[in-house]
Amino acid sequence: MTDQAVNVNDVIDHAKFTPFHFNVVAWCLLVILFDGYDLAINGVVLPLLMNDWGLTAVQAGMLASTALAGMMFGAMIFGSLADKIGRKKVIMICIVLFSGLTFAGGFASNPTEFGILRFLAGLGIGGVMPNLVALTSEYAPKKMRSTLVTTMFSGYAVGGVMAALLGSWFTPSFGWEIMFFIAGIPLFLLPVIWKFLPESLTFIVKQNKQEEARKIVRRLAPQVDVQSSTIFELHQVDVPESASVASLFKRGRAMNTLLFWLAFFSCLLTMYALSSWLPKLMMAAGYSMDNSLMFMMVMNIGAIVGIVGGGILADRFHLKPVLMCLGIMGAIVMSLMGLQSNQFILYILVFLAGAASIGSQMLLYSYVAQYYPLAVRSTGIGWSSAIGRMGAIVGPILIGALLGMSLPSYLNFIAVGLPVLITALAVALIYHHDESEPVNVNELKEAKV
Repeated sequence: MTDQAVNVNDVIDHAKFTPFHFNVVAWCLLVILFDGYDLAINGVVLPLLMNDWGLTAVQAGMLASTALAGMMFGAMIFGSLADKIGRKKVIMICIVLFSGLTFAGGFASNPTEFGILRFLAGLGIGGVMPNLVALTSEYAPKKMRSTLVTTMFSGYAVGGVMAALLGSWFTPSFGWEIMFFIAGIPLFLLPVIWKFLPESLTFIVKQNKQEEARKIVRRLAPQVDVQSSTIFELHQVDVPESASVASLFKRGRAMNTLLFWLAFFSCLLTMYALSSWLPKLMMAAGYSMDNSLMFMMVMNIGAIVGIVGGGILADRFHLKPVLMCLGIMGAIVMSLMGLQSNQFILYILVFLAGAASIGSQMLLYSYVAQYYPLAVRSTGIGWSSAIGRMGAIVGPILIGALLGMSLPSYLNFIAVGLPVLITALAVALIYHHDESEPVNVNELKEAKV
């Protein structure tokens, strides 16, 4: 019997949604939920740490940025590593890092210990994101790819809601430390996640593990006739590139790569400035700690709506116009937040700010995942995320400095909202480059490892 060659990318693109797809999205969502929780606790505990350790706003902003600095290096290291050893192994490593070291942060007795542990935990927080996006994207049918990726990423905002709720319930009785102890839960789930979370099918085919690929395809696309002689292959363009940052600037990608980096930088600046400082900004505007945590919860509920709704709209109208609209909306509503004193209207504005800032960021991940081919996908997502982390580091420090200057609150909010307008402009300049088009044969030869 002759071997039957089947293009696995076509199988994935045209598959109907099955329980297997649900399994992939659900497990990735669970991991990203705790990833989001681990980062969101910065905003919950910063006001408490300022009181306990006598920190100024600038010092607290720098402390919040230690995890973000770790995320920058984690995205660089683990994004590229996954293109070499697989998504699943790297996800497991990152869970151990972000869950274990966030848990250890609850034992920190001074800012130095706390900062070191947050930096190390940040390696895992930043490293897991590109790989969860890549894994979900590589299993999602083409017609609902943005929807599934953003639905998975909504777990990040759910983690933020969870942090705000648990913070308001537990910190008055148990102190800020309890928030870090809760973060250790994923460590107990590692064996279960290892058992049920599959490796990327396209990565498996790239490694030529045909029998493993056949088992997955039977579950992924039951309508496909898979025989013992079936051989799966990739799109030719997906095979010969090296997983290096240099590949992000080849084949006409250079300008788009730089625009993605700018979009990530500016969007993450706003997103983490809000995540880290929203409770403190609201306290500076005259609200109590409990009310301020409610604003944080509303922001993350808005983020869930923005992420899922944005993904659905993106599958209908494309990611680019949706991202541009979210960026413009974000700049407007955040500027209005500093001018509005009516609490109900302010809740609506905070809701929309969460939808715009966090929603834009998650859609950017989906955009990058769809733009880069398999061989450099995690590298592309990882480096975009890593450059973005520089904005994430700047954000909390910038807002800390502004709070230290005792400026009118409306100026603080304008400063937070301006970068998402830059994100919208960067996305507007990105041109569509079809990676499935034929490429120069000599380029392919030069790109081989």
